[in-house]
Amino acid sequence: MSMAEKNNSKITIYVLSCWIFAAFGGLMFGYDIGISGGVSGMDDFLKKFFPQVYERKSHAKENNYCKYDDQLLQLFTSSLYLSALVASFFASKAATKFGRRPTICMASILFLAGAVLSAAAKNKLMLIFGRILFGIGVGFGNETVPLFLTEVAPIQHRGAVNILFQLFVTIGIFIANLVNYGTSMIHPHGWRLSLGFAAVPAIVLLLGSFVITDTPSSLIERGKDEQGKAALKKIRGVNDVEVEYQEIVAACEQAKLVKHPFRSLAKAASIPPLVIAILLQIFQQFTGINAIMFYAPVLFQTMGFKTDGSLLSSVITGLVNVGSTFVSIYLVDKIGRRKLLLQACCQMLISQLAIGAILVTNLEETGTLDRKLAAIVVFLVCTYVMSFAWSWGPLGWLIPSETFPLETRTAGFAFAVSTNMLFTSLIAQAFLTMLCTMQAYIFFFFSGWIVAMGLFVIFFLPETKGVPIDSMVERVWMQHPVWKKFF
Repeated sequence: MSMAEKNNSKITIYVLSCWIFAAFGGLMFGYDIGISGGVSGMDDFLKKFFPQVYERKSHAKENNYCKYDDQLLQLFTSSLYLSALVASFFASKAATKFGRRPTICMASILFLAGAVLSAAAKNKLMLIFGRILFGIGVGFGNETVPLFLTEVAPIQHRGAVNILFQLFVTIGIFIANLVNYGTSMIHPHGWRLSLGFAAVPAIVLLLGSFVITDTPSSLIERGKDEQGKAALKKIRGVNDVEVEYQEIVAACEQAKLVKHPFRSLAKAASIPPLVIAILLQIFQQFTGINAIMFYAPVLFQTMGFKTDGSLLSSVITGLVNVGSTFVSIYLVDKIGRRKLLLQACCQMLISQLAIGAILVTNLEETGTLDRKLAAIVVFLVCTYVMSFAWSWGPLGWLIPSETFPLETRTAGFAFAVSTNMLFTSLIAQAFLTMLCTMQAYIFFFFSGWIVAMGLFVIFFLPETKGVPIDSMVERVWMQHPVWKKFF
């Protein structure tokens, strides 16, 4: 029986709306990544919450690499990721017990509360508490949305559908950069608007959570077989779903034998997907992408752009980020995961080394880059962001969501999300200090990691293109030269 016969499906308006609404969870996350860096660079925000940073920034001869080095300012960004880290484990339990759809609904309500509190912040405590609520919302959304998209996608489009999450992350970052560019001219409360607009994607996701169906896997796993079959017919757009339905039922029977999914992750057969899920997240952060995305405005100011020039430069990189994600959507199910990751390693390595070389030789601790060199650096940042956006960005979420068997899927993916949040928060907390101490050599630091990532893909990462999600063990892990010994 061919794959097409086995997984016959039509793409209907309803199915598309399920994909789009769920992907708004990515837009929430992206908006927050983009908004933090811009708000951190706004004078009105700094004067109110971080006056000592504002003082340092105002000094004409301030060290280029150190003017934003402030642990509390970094905590403003990183507190979100620490709370998301803890929340992802609760989200895993919620997604298994209550289903994917109610967990997505919870994510939107928490994020909405964070937006309201942050925009209304009168002091640092309210500000940080708002960030923590944002973080819990992000933890719930990032745990559930990629799983939801992977479970509702037909096999032949699974990569592309899952990458909608990352596409919406990039759109969120881009919108945030535009919002920051506009609100930086509104004094003294522009930053409040920036933080408050985070409510918009949360409201869309909240409304969407009443439109989308729960996933057939989740419904059948919770003993709602008839609803699961009906949901499968609805998301496939056809009535003949018996073969796929039986596959899901068999996977759920297997899953029911597992009483403690987190404990099951310690078993030999769970180690390959777990190791890969965790390492993908660590490597995704050590490409240096979030350093560039969080702090793009700060980074461009360091290179000597004025505030609005630096925000404009980050709008350009945001556009590149969105456009390049479409490349991934187009190619991921055609050429596969490994080729995209390896091509990107080469492109990111060249870009990072070139940026580092230009800054080491031309940017003093005080003073600025000349205009031509500054334009070259922006171009190199764009080539770097471009390659990340069609590879390590989306595939860091796609591969862990498709490689775990159903019985450990939410638990395993919770480890992936929490690892991502842990290393995101480490980078957010440490980057400005690293920039101050390592200066331009920070780009060589990230380059070393990119080499390690390329080697990891070559030797350890199996290709998962076109493999049914519930056949990974036989078709992928048992065939892999390194991982087969675990089975």
